[in-house]
Amino acid sequence: MFKAFAQAFRTPDLRRKILFSLLIMALYRLGTFIPTPGVSASNVNACLAQQESTSVLDMFNLFSGGALMQLSIFALGIMPYITASIIIQVLRVAVPRLQDLHLEGQSGQSKLTQYTRYLTIFLAILQSTTMITMAASGQMFPNCPNEVIPNATFATYLFMVVVMTAGTSVIMWFGELITERGVGNGMSLLIFTSIVATMPMQLWDIGMTKGWLTVLAILVIILAVTVAVVYVEQAQRRIPVQYAKRMVGRRTYGGTTTYIPLKINMAGVIPVIFSTSILGLPPLIAQFGDPASGWVQWIGRNFSHQSGWYMLTNAALILAFAFFYTSITFNPDEVSDNMKRYGGFIPGYRAGKPTADYLRYVINRITTVGSIYLVIVAILPSIIMIPLNLGPNQMPFGGTTLLIMVGVGLQTVKEVNSQLQQHHYEGFLK
Repeated sequence: MFKAFAQAFRTPDLRRKILFSLLIMALYRLGTFIPTPGVSASNVNACLAQQESTSVLDMFNLFSGGALMQLSIFALGIMPYITASIIIQVLRVAVPRLQDLHLEGQSGQSKLTQYTRYLTIFLAILQSTTMITMAASGQMFPNCPNEVIPNATFATYLFMVVVMTAGTSVIMWFGELITERGVGNGMSLLIFTSIVATMPMQLWDIGMTKGWLTVLAILVIILAVTVAVVYVEQAQRRIPVQYAKRMVGRRTYGGTTTYIPLKINMAGVIPVIFSTSILGLPPLIAQFGDPASGWVQWIGRNFSHQSGWYMLTNAALILAFAFFYTSITFNPDEVSDNMKRYGGFIPGYRAGKPTADYLRYVINRITTVGSIYLVIVAILPSIIMIPLNLGPNQMPFGGTTLLIMVGVGLQTVKEVNSQLQQHHYEGFLK
């Protein structure tokens, strides 16, 4: 990996792309520290000093690089875009028009991207309104006597919503700039930047409170889990495909052998995000209830990260969402029809329905292994917290964190290697 980046910096075109990407990432991090107009930064910092974990807010805060709890102009981060992308993908199953656009190629994909942008703006308005309301009512910072929004007027709230929504639009633009003019994967790199930026401070806090041996143990665990995640994320089940020979004039086409690469974890990190979001809603709702009521106390007992009930429910949701999302992203019937159209077949299986049934059988077995892997990675941090005596907001990594970091890192290295090969081939031909 380091060799690839060293070669990239020696290539002028790639060096410009890498430096441009780093500049955009630096601008993104700078925006996370600029408070939204109307917010008292000193009062927010005072409230953060006594803030406790609130599950779903922690996840949003993680993806925003700590900007959410600081109520900065980039407070919403990239989460509205991620949510909009997931919603558009899920709606492809229910809305035939969206599925038709998906099959139209580049023009259809451009339309879907435009719909995703519109939905992102709509979700940003909803989320910014919710977060501002929670901050003004004291639900975002419970038991904090300081007012984070001193001038609580309708005009102030409206201006804050506009600024936060505009911040989400700028982040979306940053991601597209990195994708078009940088090293690619712009949105993923911005998420990667947010996650990595908060880890050193968390490790420092653990070292000061729990001791540096605890930090060393966490680093060893991160390294071991990262190696395991890289191994599984790179694993593939290759389905052999042969193409029959056909004569066109005096030329022979086809007769080649290739394969369909099926990843073990085809759903990626999406099932973990779904599950965490759903399980984070009850504690968020409970903040609006009476602390002495029974249902609020029951949620407090059973929705902590170290609760056995929470872990079992989280595992069940991850398993369900892994199968659901894989069924959306991989259609055996569509793959079988494409193979049949171009004269391809899997050895031992006839083209058409038998091929689709075989692919469905294989993908179900692969998804079973991949979903179990996701469950292990997701609940491992909660188990590790117990012997290390760490609170839920002290753990510097989680299953979602590691999956995103490793996945984005691997994809970025592949992009750099691909562009290096293009430059190499260009020089060779010249």
